[in-house]
This record gives sequence, C-alpha cells and structure tokens, in this order.
Amino acid sequence: MRYFLIAGEASGDLHGGNLVRGLLAEDPSAQLRGWGGELMQEAGMELVRHYREGAVMGLTDVLAKAGKLLGNLRACKRDIAAWQPDVVILIDYPGFNMKIAKWCHARGIRVFWYIAPKTWASREGRNRKLKAWVDKLFIIFPFEVPYFTQKGVPFVYAGNPLLDAVDGHDFQRPLEGRYVALLAGSRQGEIKRMMPVLMDTVDRLSALPGWEDVRFVVAGAPARSEADYAPFIAGRRNVDLLFGRTYDILRYAEAAVINSGTASLEAVLTGTPQVVAWNTAFLVAWFLDKIHFLDRIRFISLGNLCLGREAFRELLQWFFTPESASQEVRRLVEDDDYRAKMRSDYAEIRRLLGGGGASRAVARAMVEALQNFS
Repeated sequence: MRYFLIAGEASGDLHGGNLVRGLLAEDPSAQLRGWGGELMQEAGMELVRHYREGAVMGLTDVLAKAGKLLGNLRACKRDIAAWQPDVVILIDYPGFNMKIAKWCHARGIRVFWYIAPKTWASREGRNRKLKAWVDKLFIIFPFEVPYFTQKGVPFVYAGNPLLDAVDGHDFQRPLEGRYVALLAGSRQGEIKRMMPVLMDTVDRLSALPGWEDVRFVVAGAPARSEADYAPFIAGRRNVDLLFGRTYDILRYAEAAVINSGTASLEAVLTGTPQVVAWNTAFLVAWFLDKIHFLDRIRFISLGNLCLGREAFRELLQWFFTPESASQEVRRLVEDDDYRAKMRSDYAEIRRLLGGGGASRAVARAMVEALQNFS
C-alpha cells in the first residue's frame, strides 16, 4: 500500500514518526511519502517538505504568509495527484488538512484523519466536514468517544500515542540540583504573554526563604529560538533555557508551570506536579467569555478533561498572575499530601488513556480498513 502522510507541527511529527513505524510493522511492503519532519523521515517516510517551511503562528502570521500557504496547498495537491497513494493520512493540523481532505474526497482518494480536530472545544461545524470528507477518523482521547458517537462521526479509538512517546524516552537529568520547569507554549504570541508572568513568578519565589538554591528551567519549544526567550530571561542567573529536552526537564522537576496543551498531558505521564496557566489576547478572551467557552468545556487541560474533574489547578487569563502562580508552585513543592493526591489522579488518567501500544494499534486498524475497502 502507498501511504501519503501530512503533519504540520512538531507534535504531529512525533506521533507521525511512531505511526510510520507501526505502518511498516503491519504492512512491511508499505511505501510512505509525505510532509512532516525529521522524526517521520527517520522512521522510514520519504520526506517531501519539512513542516517548518509552512509553519504559521497566529492570525497575523497567517495573513502575512497567505500567499505562501496557498502555494503550499497547491504543491501538496500536485504531489498527492502525481504519487497516487492508496490513502492520505492527515495528522492534526486542521487549518491546512481540512482543505486537503475536501480536495482528496472530491477526487475519490481515501482519507484517514489521525488525531481529530478539537471540535468538542470549538468550531463544531467541522464535524459535518469530517463526516463528508473523511473515510475514517482516529481519535486519541477517551472523552472524545461519547462526543463523536453523539455527533455521528465514525471513529476508531485505540488509546493515546503519547504514552508510547513518553514511556519509550531515554530519560537523562538535564541539570543537577533542585529546579522548577517552565513551559510557555510553542507560539510566539503565547511566549510573549506567558514569559513576563513566569519571570515575575521566578522573582517572587527566589526571594523566599529556602528557595535560594532552586533554579528555573524554561523548556524551549521546537520551532522557536533563543531570541524568543532572551529578552524576558535577561539578567536572571537562576534561569536556564534548554531546547530538545522537554521530557527530561519535566521528569526531574519538582514542579512545573505549563501553558495548556500537550505538555500538560506529558507532565501527567512523567509524574510531574503541575499547574496549568493560560492567557490569550484581550479581545479573544472577551469573545470566549461572551460565548461561555470555558463554561461549555469545563476544563482546558487534556488531563483534567480525561478525568472529568480537576487533578491539577488551571489558572486562566485574569487568574494567571505572579501571585497565584507562585502560591501554587509553593504548594506543589511543599505540600506532600497535595502532590500525592495529584499523582494518584495521574495514575487514573494514564489508565483512561488505554495503556501503551496505541501507535501500532492505530496502524493495524488503518491497514485493516484499507483491506476492507479494497
């Protein structure tokens, strides 16, 4: 079988790499080509274009790079048409991949979607498009099962591939001594909003008795550079910036302050006591408040969503301040019972995610689905 895969971000490359290995194990004669990153390439996929070439961060970047994005879409369509795959596998990245799904469906090309668009959080209208254009949806969260069942979107749930990625990691301590991890998100706008609050939090904690020897480690996002963080860290000798060590940083941290996203679930799987922080531009926050977005989804963190209750605190928008963040970090570090309860909840979240082997199970389901189609 010929598989064409498309991943547009670092997380998609990670899960795509594990999926490529699974596909080759389940279909040894598989031919794999696509858009993604070095992890997918190293796993055995012929890489046509790296995701960094088309990366955009926020609405302003989208508008500025509109011509390039359209060019990427045209190039991707030409490549698919020329290679004639048996199936196109779309990995997350809905802004780009939804357009590819529509185009493929119109031409009778099979479409699988791995890691579903988060329509349970926003843009529910995309469910109609998923039903119309996607032959099989592969979801990765237990709370998506009742949601997509109720929406009538056919799906396969075989667990969460993040367990494979984290449990298969060769952990090594990134630095000696005590430290707190800081993860400010991957988008430039997130970093600009998060880092000032995080650095004020660092200053508050560093001034406390007993915290003099505690360092703070910023986990740099894959698509970012030192220049994105340097203006905020400047002058603080107790703050380190490390790239490519996120799992290691989380595993050995006494606590972590994490921008909501995949990293909060990674902290669950590494057993790291955490507080999730999230803020957005004022107008976006105002709009989300008007449509009662947070009331509708209850939680913003994937771990809390899986559990259906609060395993760790979420400091959202106006509640994310240096005062609230430093108080919560102190509790995470100093309150043994609080940490123990959180880790007990982590074990339950891990159980709900279905154990390891998801990438191979998804690959097997994809191969079987293609055999049934033919």
